[in-house]
Amino acid sequence: MAKEILTKKEQNIVLISSYTASGDLENLEKATKKGLEDGLTVNEVKEVMVQLYAYCGFPKSINAISTLMKVSKGGKYKEGKAGIPLKKDVDKNLIGEKTQTELCGSPVKGELFDFAPAIDDYLKEHLFGDIFARGVLTNKEREIATVSALATIGNVQPQLNAHIQIAKNTGVTQEQADKIIDIVKNAQYRPTFALGNKNDAYAKYFIGQSYLNPLTLEQVPLFNVTFEPGCRNNWHIHHSGRDGKGGQILIVTDGRGYYQEWGKPARELKKGDVVNIPAGVKHWHGAAKDSWFSHIAVEVPSEGATNEWLEKVSAEDYNKLK
Repeated sequence: MAKEILTKKEQNIVLISSYTASGDLENLEKATKKGLEDGLTVNEVKEVMVQLYAYCGFPKSINAISTLMKVSKGGKYKEGKAGIPLKKDVDKNLIGEKTQTELCGSPVKGELFDFAPAIDDYLKEHLFGDIFARGVLTNKEREIATVSALATIGNVQPQLNAHIQIAKNTGVTQEQADKIIDIVKNAQYRPTFALGNKNDAYAKYFIGQSYLNPLTLEQVPLFNVTFEPGCRNNWHIHHSGRDGKGGQILIVTDGRGYYQEWGKPARELKKGDVVNIPAGVKHWHGAAKDSWFSHIAVEVPSEGATNEWLEKVSAEDYNKLK
């Protein structure tokens, strides 16, 4: 059995951090329940949510903690070791500077901190001092939470890049950093059109879970199809009707996926791509292994047209795709 890139605990921290940062309380509640059921303690989750106020603000942090309080009521889950605050008479600036230097690999200086020395003090005394000194979570786990939150927030690339490097200094590998980003992207997947219902009627022609949202059935039928990561449909053919027309057009709206015609290499698809599929062409399409994928399927009208579903796309061929 292949070893997980991230441990189950680390994966749960990523999801809890991401939903805390996005303020998605519905999914945060689900992720929190799963994390606690998988063995995270209440105090470990609490530490993640408290720490993230420094990155996504008090309102989201407080809402997250309220969610945790709701989920953990009744004592069903393990409380775990509580964080220990620094004593009031210690030099928090010195403690924070030491932790910051260890995490970053060298003292952190620069024009920004000369221009606004208060932010330097707050970072050292409170974030790297007060928060990191509380224990409960390892520095690696705290950086996984930070990277997850920053990747979710967006438009903070310099800080995200810096914390990916800090995370590496705590033992996170590049493969693990990439996995964190993938988990966040998938957790925060918000397609242009609603998912619709599970595509159960055609489930036997798909590997993995797909969703179908009929946008309109008038004039030219349009369907929004969404594929979970790794989901793809079987090889199939759109046969023309009596008029010799037919086929299909795909308009990619979100995520990353693939389209392949029989005997040709697979084509990577991203938002904005359009694929014209002539009638009679054997093909398949679906999501990349690490990404959700959505497209609008336009059925080209042709009286008496039919679809022929064929064999599954082999795992060997699919797994060759990046």
